[in-house]
Amino acid sequence: MQQPLEAQMQGARVSSFKRSQLLRDLIRDRWMYLLLIPGILYFVIFKYVPMFGLVMAFQDYKPFTGFMNSPWVGFKHFERFFTEPQFWTLFRNTLLLAVYNLVFFFPLPILLALMINEARQALFKKVVQTLLYLPHFISWVVAVGIFYVLFTTEGGVVNELLVRFGAEKIPFMLSEEWFRPMIIGQSIWKEAGWGTIIFLAALSGVDLQLYEAARIDGAGRWRQLWHITLPAIRSTIVILFILRLGSFLDTGFEHIFLMLNSMNREVGEVFDTYVYMKGLTQAQYSYSAAVGLFKSLVGLVLVLGANRLAKKFGEEGVY
Repeated sequence: MQQPLEAQMQGARVSSFKRSQLLRDLIRDRWMYLLLIPGILYFVIFKYVPMFGLVMAFQDYKPFTGFMNSPWVGFKHFERFFTEPQFWTLFRNTLLLAVYNLVFFFPLPILLALMINEARQALFKKVVQTLLYLPHFISWVVAVGIFYVLFTTEGGVVNELLVRFGAEKIPFMLSEEWFRPMIIGQSIWKEAGWGTIIFLAALSGVDLQLYEAARIDGAGRWRQLWHITLPAIRSTIVILFILRLGSFLDTGFEHIFLMLNSMNREVGEVFDTYVYMKGLTQAQYSYSAAVGLFKSLVGLVLVLGANRLAKKFGEEGVY
């Protein structure tokens, strides 16, 4: 009995020491923890609290009766969604845009960050970074308006140049063939520069002595890039890729909605615009909530699978 009692007392002392140490750390770094409060409040108010509204997807929700009194219908709205004739069109359009974004947009900030990092003139790097960051601060309404002025068939700069060179006008803004390239091109122009920030921050932490040692061993710029720079930011790339998969089916409602018209709707209608049409314009709240929950579950499955795969290959992953 003596030994277990001593062990319990020892455990109590260790626990008390850890609590006092935690309290001292909180007091010492109190201002740092205070800075976390706005971020925590943002996620609690705008991310976690709205999750209670997901019960709407399993109800025949009526605004006047509320969540408590609306009748439960189980998976009725999901069955309706998966049997809709429009489901496969929406799924194809959303999946293609998501894949194109992943293939063409995701690697570009990495390439831009590597190119900027290789520049030796500080002034040149700052100017380039500023020019690349600026489009991020333009709203999608303005961005799409700029592209409309450039690519419209009636007085658009691009089409006027095509005519001057003897070519025919191309209806970029109305064509089904050009819809997806326009969407991806606009996303790259607007957000690729902003995406370089994290990668440039990761590159700034690379030990410069590694480059000096590589140069002494005769390694050129390409070998330094391949054997030092890329491995140094590999974990950052993996983590951002996993997080990107969480919003895989989020193609951007505002962007798509502004580009949609009667001529390209067949290839442009995606889950985000479908939820808007059913939920807000037709007041089918429960049905649109079911569609949104389906998107979120797909993102969750992709994140869990990618994180597990990353750990199998020796990376840290998100958790």
